Amino acid sequence: MNIYPAIDLYEGAAVRLFKGDYNQMTVYDKDPLHTARYFESQGSSFLHLVDLEGAKNGITSNLSVIKRIVENVNLFTQLGGGIRDMQTIEKYLSIGVNRVIIGTAAITDKKFLKEAIKNYKEQIAVGVDIKDDRVAINGWTELSNCSCHEFCQEMQDMGVKTIICTDISKDGAMKGTNLELYRRLSQDYSIQIIASGGISTMEDIKSLSQMKLHGAILGKALYTGAIDLSAAIEASKI
Repeated sequence: MNIYPAIDLYEGAAVRLFKGDYNQMTVYDKDPLHTARYFESQGSSFLHLVDLEGAKNGITSNLSVIKRIVENVNLFTQLGGGIRDMQTIEKYLSIGVNRVIIGTAAITDKKFLKEAIKNYKEQIAVGVDIKDDRVAINGWTELSNCSCHEFCQEMQDMGVKTIICTDISKDGAMKGTNLELYRRLSQDYSIQIIASGGISTMEDIKSLSQMKLHGAILGKALYTGAIDLSAAIEASKI
């Protein structure tokens, strides 16, 4: 299982939200490149970036920060937040982002998603953000009418190769992740599953790794020191 340390970007800084609430934001690093370099120094080969402003408003105001990070570390980088048209995909891939994550638009604009998969194949992932078993959109500020199962099945049928699934109720709460959700997804679908949200102990990592998931995203647990990144990478190899 691959470990993806996360950097959430807002106004050019590395921040964390509590349960997706923009009003409960903590700034951890005003220069996110420092954080990315630290992750690399701890043995990481991967990086998960989220443009929170993009997720909420569909804009790319953190583009220069993202470009600076990508150009100065040697990490496989995936990016989500506000990717709702082909121009935005092309913009991010052209600066060296390895994979882009389509979230809201995977629900609201299936034509765009199909075109993106056709043109960019494995460079496209889909973010499935879950609250009360429904898929959330627009930076987690709205709930769609689509259930987690319906959505994942549709994405697999459309040819999506990778899904990043987040249980919003667990995100940033440091109370453990939704192991049952990921166990069910790993059993029901052949698509690559990346777990996200609430992973806060080494036991979480070991349990997810035993499910043979493709990856797990670590956020707040790294910033608070609850999990040591190098130890997490070792534990993920079981």
